[in-house]
Amino acid sequence: MILISILLLFASCAVALWAYLNYNPQFGGPVTAKHQQKYTQSPQWNGQIFVNQSPTSDDVNLSNLPELIRANLKDAKRKIPQRPIPVEPFDQKAWSGSTAPFQFIWYGHSVCLMRLGGQNLLIDPMFGPDASPVGPIRTNRFSENTLGLIQQLPELDAVFLTHDHYDHLDYQSIQRLKGKVGHYFVALGVKRHLVRWGIAPERITELDWWDQGQLGDITFTFTPSRHFSGRGLTDRTKCLWGGWVFQVPDYKVYWSGDGGYDTHFREIGERFGPFDWAFMECGQYYKLWTQIHALPEEAVQVAIEAGAKVSTPVHWGGFKLAPHDWRDPVQRFVKAAQQEQLPIAVPKIGQRLTSEAPLPTSPWWEDYN
Repeated sequence: MILISILLLFASCAVALWAYLNYNPQFGGPVTAKHQQKYTQSPQWNGQIFVNQSPTSDDVNLSNLPELIRANLKDAKRKIPQRPIPVEPFDQKAWSGSTAPFQFIWYGHSVCLMRLGGQNLLIDPMFGPDASPVGPIRTNRFSENTLGLIQQLPELDAVFLTHDHYDHLDYQSIQRLKGKVGHYFVALGVKRHLVRWGIAPERITELDWWDQGQLGDITFTFTPSRHFSGRGLTDRTKCLWGGWVFQVPDYKVYWSGDGGYDTHFREIGERFGPFDWAFMECGQYYKLWTQIHALPEEAVQVAIEAGAKVSTPVHWGGFKLAPHDWRDPVQRFVKAAQQEQLPIAVPKIGQRLTSEAPLPTSPWWEDYN
């Protein structure tokens, strides 16, 4: 009788786990045979998964997992802002009235609203409060009530998605953006998530590395990065990852996307540079995964190789996803940029910057510890 009860308990747990994995919308859409057939057309698909240009791995395993947990927990409360970081309100009049060739607002981590060529673009719209919505341990945002910012945004000509990780693609944010977005341009494989979440398939375009598209006067290109993807237990590297290049006749912008240092940055610079403005992934790094997240000093090197006239560090200021102090990325990026005499701009969260305005110089991040 006891054995039967144990078996029933295990069976119930298995059914509950299956239901959770299959019906929780946070996991997005499943990979079907039809999807995989489409992926075979990509040079990045090896028959089972998408792969980087160079052999890539992280070094997290059972033997060093305790070390990683200890590093994450050590002084954890002191490694995050000691009070919520405010977000400057959106000024519709200033946004729509600007005549600058380029303007943008960074909303922390990798969320960025841009205006280029008369088009409103939104990059990786993760406005949600938690970057671990399916995990046992939550990863809370440093700023409060950020989902409410979506209603302040202007009408969006397009949303651009670099990959499907939770800190870049957020279910709640996509739901609130419905009716506000003209079109979605996404990494190859990401479409299945948006379709499951109710976005019409004809409003989604997937791109492989080096694929180009047109939006008004903007020519955009999906570019390689050195990273990975996945939202569940079985879909790791089952969609692509990358960055974006945006070009109009008189201005060029580069968004690096997540990833470690590799030769593709120089290639991107040679193909499309120099860039008037570049956004460099800079944060959430650790010694066990240096191949998939660049160090701040490497991010500065990337900006130089890409030919960036001005560079802004992103992928920090929103969540703690690695053992380092939350200010470490920007502190090291600023120091390295000064040594290399690279012009940089680090706006406050929600602050509007234009290509014609003076670059901000205040180290505002030091006020929150």
